[in-house]
Amino acid sequence: MDGMFEMAGFTVRDLDENLSFGSVVEGLDREALTDESVRKQLRDLFVQRGLIVFRDMEPTARMQVELSKVFGPLKDHPTTTTPRDEETGDHAEGVIDMHYVPSDDVAKGEGLVEMNGEVIARYSPWHFDHCYNDELNYAGVLRAPINAPVGGRTGFMDGIELYRQFPRELRDALEGKNIIYTLDTRLSRMKFGVNFTPLTEHSTTPQLLKEAAKFPRAMHPAIWTRETGEKVMHYGPWMAVGLEGHEDPEGDRLLDDVAHEINRLGQGTSAYWHEWKPTDMVIWDNHRMLHAVEGCDAKYERQTLRTTIKGDYGLGYFEDGKKVGEVEREIA
Repeated sequence: MDGMFEMAGFTVRDLDENLSFGSVVEGLDREALTDESVRKQLRDLFVQRGLIVFRDMEPTARMQVELSKVFGPLKDHPTTTTPRDEETGDHAEGVIDMHYVPSDDVAKGEGLVEMNGEVIARYSPWHFDHCYNDELNYAGVLRAPINAPVGGRTGFMDGIELYRQFPRELRDALEGKNIIYTLDTRLSRMKFGVNFTPLTEHSTTPQLLKEAAKFPRAMHPAIWTRETGEKVMHYGPWMAVGLEGHEDPEGDRLLDDVAHEINRLGQGTSAYWHEWKPTDMVIWDNHRMLHAVEGCDAKYERQTLRTTIKGDYGLGYFEDGKKVGEVEREIA
């Protein structure tokens, strides 16, 4: 897709002329979302581009839910400890609240890491959502009512472009391989592509660790092929613990080398880094994209709200053969 064009009263343009993915939609309102022809146009655009930035949206959870439902039914988060947003008045809508409030004691800040000589909060390495499940969600919709004046960007990396740009030797070594993931989000336990020093844990509570212990390990392919024919590199180093069938030094070296290359390409044309406004909403294809948060100074408050859209690609599975419904009943 090139340039800008109009769709039923709103405009669509490429996110960046240097990127092979992503679009910007402007002028969309709640009334337009009731038009099925508009909804289909947005769904088709999303399949093609993988990422849409919606500008100047009504900044409410209800609008976020209505936009999300254009792309599919919503899915609640599988862990009970994840905070939900109260604005919708219905937890079944699945709006989760990721809110960092600075502490007077910086040492207690959430997810503090040291990177490039700076201490930052709310850092999240490259990953895809629900990697620790056998079923992936199709997409996420994110908005940021409160963001730091400096930093706090969210990065999105396209797996199709990542596959094209990746060094052939490393890419070929991953073909046909499955990667093992767990629910343990502690940055101090991250194994691959570590380019920071963890100072405190990341959103980890004793209850979350109990839930993590009940989740079997999940397997997902490092590379998969879409129905449209493109190959997708889909390895998220955060929460990855090993290579299926090669949980040994050789397998770990491969995953570490690939993870560091992902970090490097994440600063190039495989990735887009979004600077948030309160009226922005962003949807990304979780089967195709990786995402990350660069973090910000621990003195700044930051809040993001996310909805999750159902729709599995059918390639993941739990190590012990359980299904996600069984696991969720066990931790309830």
